[in-house]
Amino acid sequence: MNTLYGDVSTNVLEKAKHIKLLVCDVDGVFSDGRIYLGNQGEELKAFHTKDGFGVKALGASGVQVAIITGRTSAIVENRMKALNVAHIIQGQEDKLPALITLAQQLNINMSNIAYIGDDMPDLPCIEHVGLGVSVSDAHPLVLNGADFTTFTRGGFGAVREVCDLIMQSQNTLLTATGASV
Repeated sequence: MNTLYGDVSTNVLEKAKHIKLLVCDVDGVFSDGRIYLGNQGEELKAFHTKDGFGVKALGASGVQVAIITGRTSAIVENRMKALNVAHIIQGQEDKLPALITLAQQLNINMSNIAYIGDDMPDLPCIEHVGLGVSVSDAHPLVLNGADFTTFTRGGFGAVREVCDLIMQSQNTLLTATGASV
């Protein structure tokens, strides 16, 4: 079936229909994976505004959003809070136990979770959820393990693409984004 970004299998769209929680990695997904370090130890990351709008729209559609990241960063904390992401889990190199705990806390079945990642620490999560997603520039093993690969690279609107895919499959895209036909 044709989506806003390209053709997607009906199997992926069927899985997306049932998503209640989108869980995202940060580095390589929300950002392009590069980390800028200054002489005084300051850290900088770039986030795409399209991803921010997608996260807010997905939340407005009734789907929760969470992040699980291996690093700990005040920048990430501040950005996710600005996007109304309620579940911010940082410093988790082994992400699957954190994902399982979050699912239990929210009483959400793994089949109702989508996870988007780009590298090997994300693969166990991608393989255990209802809709496992990799960004288009992910590690080859992650690409092979995912149900769906975005058309967009990490840090350049890939999260927005997944948000739009979920909303399109759930028929909430136009109302949640405020778009008109």
